[in-house]
Amino acid sequence: MTIEITHTRREGTLIEGTSRNDGSKEVLRTRHYASGYTTLAKWSRNLGCWYLPYSRDKRTSPSMLEALADRLRAKGFEATVTIDETDRRSFAEAEQDRVERAAGRAERFAGYADNAARNSEAAWKKSHEISERFAFGQPILIGHHSEGRARRDHARMDDAMRKSIGENDRANRLTGRAQVAANYERCKKDPGRTLRRLERLRADLRAVEKWQRGESAKGYSRNPDDPELTIRHEELTEEIEHWEQLIKDAEAEGVKIWSRADFSRGDFVLYRGTWYEVLRVNPKSVTIPHIHNGTGKRIVRATGNRHDDWTWTAPYDDVSGRKSTDEMQQPPQAEAVVHQEQAKQCPPIKEPVPAAETCSANHPSPWHAKARRWALCQDAPEGRPTPATAPAERANGQDGMALVLITSKNSHRSRKRALWAMTRREAQAVCGDSRTSGRTYMLTWTVRPGVEGTDWEWTPDNGSLDPVLSDLGVTPRRDWTASVQAPTEAA
Repeated sequence: MTIEITHTRREGTLIEGTSRNDGSKEVLRTRHYASGYTTLAKWSRNLGCWYLPYSRDKRTSPSMLEALADRLRAKGFEATVTIDETDRRSFAEAEQDRVERAAGRAERFAGYADNAARNSEAAWKKSHEISERFAFGQPILIGHHSEGRARRDHARMDDAMRKSIGENDRANRLTGRAQVAANYERCKKDPGRTLRRLERLRADLRAVEKWQRGESAKGYSRNPDDPELTIRHEELTEEIEHWEQLIKDAEAEGVKIWSRADFSRGDFVLYRGTWYEVLRVNPKSVTIPHIHNGTGKRIVRATGNRHDDWTWTAPYDDVSGRKSTDEMQQPPQAEAVVHQEQAKQCPPIKEPVPAAETCSANHPSPWHAKARRWALCQDAPEGRPTPATAPAERANGQDGMALVLITSKNSHRSRKRALWAMTRREAQAVCGDSRTSGRTYMLTWTVRPGVEGTDWEWTPDNGSLDPVLSDLGVTPRRDWTASVQAPTEAA
């Protein structure tokens, strides 16, 4: 039987013609650094053959594949190598396939995480059912006829609890992987990331064009007649066109793409939640006072700072807003305008609220207490815009308004997610209820959430906690109208 090693950019590197226990696995699963074979082959049940991971849509190393074939021949196999670099997918086709595969991974890992969570809960219940015999601290009676059974029960309790902890850790890992896969398309299409990606791709395209002209680029030269340069030029051109179209679509949907033409010296730029005066306008960024001057301030001007001689550059892809000098000197109008601009820059993340898990109410983990302390500390975040007062006056005490937030253990988000607005008394009752905290999430509340769209955003309510609200007699709101305050500069 002849082992065929084939490589195309469309399918990657495939190794066909092997059978189980024929001895080829020892060669394919052993790294050989001297020949450059450092990527171990994997078996695919879908393809029915071996393949090299991460070889699709990429150029291969002919010398590496020939070295692999020589090692197979040394073991008594007949091996052939076929390479066709011209057979490839378009970038749009490859990207769509990656998005679909990421969605499939997200669904698959979410199912695995649910199974692991159920197994953890079942093992925990089993351990506590066994422990009912020792609820009042019954010791092991040495020499008694019950000693053997008691020791076996202790061992079973220990095994069940260890399994519960292990399955819980596994569920957390799988939940994180599912979240990463679910965020693939959103992160890839983020306008700021896309603009930075376009800069890198255009630089690579310029280097390829120089090599084709026989010039040096990136510190070295290449053969202008190398066919790989032509293929690479086509790939980069397709990829740049794809991401440029994405930016055009984002602009058509209302996303502001900032550039040098939008700013002049003396304007104010909203950069990471703070307004900075523009000192200089550059092709790719604006020069502003150093961000160390923005600690505890809402507005940082060109003079009167602790570090007047320090500067910082804010790239246009990280800018959230602009105001002229006259606009900054006038009392601000309703801040809803700023909120809308920031919301366009960062579209809300639509994620359903997890269903309530009653198991955590029986044995809450230390993460819940830590998360609650963290949420309470968010009332006055240092270095962020000072939020406007709540809809009700502070003097109303428990009758003042509060915003109920949901936090997740394995979710790292730039903005907090808000579920409802209600009175402080109602928020304390809802967040203090054992049914509003699960294995990986919990509810908390604050009276100073910050700026909507920048510090927090509304998240969809799937109704899983409606029974809790009904039992507590709470009717939540889904709006948060902050009163107007003039911006003040902190000393």
